[in-house]
Amino acid sequence: MELSLRREDFSELPGWADDRPAAAFAAFRRSAGFATKSKPYRSGSLGLNHEDFGPAFAAALAEPVPESGYPPESRARSFFETWFRPVAIGPDENTGLVTGYYEPEVEVSERVESGYRFPFLRKPPNLLKVPDPDNPPAGIPADYAFMLDDLTCCPDRQAIECGAFDGQGLEIAFAKSRTDVFFAHVQGCARLRFPDGRVERITYAAKSGHPFTGIGGLLVKRGEIAAGNISMASIRKWLADHPDQADGLMWENRSFIFFENAAVENDYLGPVAAAKVPLEPGRSLAVDKRIHTFGTPIFVNAPGLQDFDEPRPFARLMIAQDTGTAIVGPARGDLFAGCGFEAGEKAGSIKAAARFVILAPAGSDLARRAGHER
Repeated sequence: MELSLRREDFSELPGWADDRPAAAFAAFRRSAGFATKSKPYRSGSLGLNHEDFGPAFAAALAEPVPESGYPPESRARSFFETWFRPVAIGPDENTGLVTGYYEPEVEVSERVESGYRFPFLRKPPNLLKVPDPDNPPAGIPADYAFMLDDLTCCPDRQAIECGAFDGQGLEIAFAKSRTDVFFAHVQGCARLRFPDGRVERITYAAKSGHPFTGIGGLLVKRGEIAAGNISMASIRKWLADHPDQADGLMWENRSFIFFENAAVENDYLGPVAAAKVPLEPGRSLAVDKRIHTFGTPIFVNAPGLQDFDEPRPFARLMIAQDTGTAIVGPARGDLFAGCGFEAGEKAGSIKAAARFVILAPAGSDLARRAGHER
């Protein structure tokens, strides 16, 4: 992969001195624990591997921290400045792109009743992974990740929502709104709140294999919403204002997500995602996993975006801990905003040009290529 790498210094990173990286350290430490105690992360094409991260992982796990897992801000900053070297990825300033995602909370029932009729579905038992999506079996299009066990394509969103898997007992719970279910599909996760107050979590298990189509882009293309006004809130409003067209628009996104149950062990943290650790609100980043290695700290500077918590431009250290089909390229990221309605309001308004600076482990080949070590 041809990609320009530029040496940077922490003292010159815009916003680095104002960032509060304790939560980023906590997120990094979780990845360190998984990678060293369970399974090393697969290396992306940038070349960072488990051996590169080994010293930093060991230091993070050895770092004395409060029971909360969040060290003093100064200690966290010192940790990253000691064990990493900033490497900007180019070619140009602020040509990257950040968007946002979150964990929705949806009111549900265990059965069809009192308006609850739109299901979240488990993975069908006859849905299989395509062994090699680049060279699939006859009849399965290239890039399809899943198929049925008779080597046919899985039904698409419209077919499934019109009953393709009815009678198989796949329903986890029922929501009142197809739109709520749709946006949980887009996010890939949700918290389900039952009438008795019980809260459960569902996370991604599989997908239909059909390509994802962003309905916001369709609305802009058709002149329904101005490009500058597109957001999750404006899309939801359009769907509510056009009930006769809403299903048809959502069905144009043929991709369909199947879920599995997961525990809510910590109300603050998000779901366990692709990096196999819970997401840290405001600090976990979804990246292109073909390029980046999970666990990599990435400093994201987006001058046109306001920080989540303070009245200043967004400049935060994030940890690569998730991925997504729409996240493509070395300078493309999806910021995890947290859980619930307020997080959804934040996530739905995030779309900004950004500069991505990888914190490469000291001594790694990537740090050497950028001129940090010789």
